[in-house]
Amino acid sequence: MSETPSAPTKLWDLPTRITHWSLAVLIVTAWLSGGQQMQIHVLAGYGVIGLLVFRLYWGFFGSQTARFSQFVKGPGATARYLTTMGKRTAADLVGHSPVGAISVVLLLLVMIVQAGLGLFATDIDGIESGPLSYMVDFDTGRLASEWHELSFRVLQGLVVLHLAAIAFYALWKRQNLITAMITGKRRFIGPAPTLTFAPAWRFVLGVLIAVAAAWLIARGLKLPKV
Repeated sequence: MSETPSAPTKLWDLPTRITHWSLAVLIVTAWLSGGQQMQIHVLAGYGVIGLLVFRLYWGFFGSQTARFSQFVKGPGATARYLTTMGKRTAADLVGHSPVGAISVVLLLLVMIVQAGLGLFATDIDGIESGPLSYMVDFDTGRLASEWHELSFRVLQGLVVLHLAAIAFYALWKRQNLITAMITGKRRFIGPAPTLTFAPAWRFVLGVLIAVAAAWLIARGLKLPKV
């Protein structure tokens, strides 16, 4: 006899979901505005940087399912999980699967590299430049610009794989990952887990850190004169 699924249980907190969907929107915005509407492109880039700073902070000090220590597993756990991929039912895991963890880490790393290169990038006429381009010479700035574009191609590839995995889980595993990331809830086959969620003050602190970091980077790491 199959077990009765639990009632919808909170899995993802609001900060994690806001960060996830905001990154998706800003990445698309940066993509569509690149080379055409550079003011929008730059603002989207600063937004991405702020969100990345917050996500790194939240990965250490946030809620249980958002912490890297909760979902980043070793090669053994990943290999064991891969042996279950052919089954029609998804494993009753709390948070990201070991394969999902790899996707999260790779996406974050590539976004960090991509955004970081943009800070040093210089266009061909030197008019549009990243806020930290003054730290490097023109040739290095041009190289950063080229790698900024190339790394975005890598990011696009990872996003396609990410979407393919979501479709695989929906069609084969019969698990709707998108709904869970929108509502923050999903049903568990076994007993619903008891999870811990970060208090509101940690979220506020993380937002302040992220905003301060993005603001300082936008100013070229230069504090205002008093």
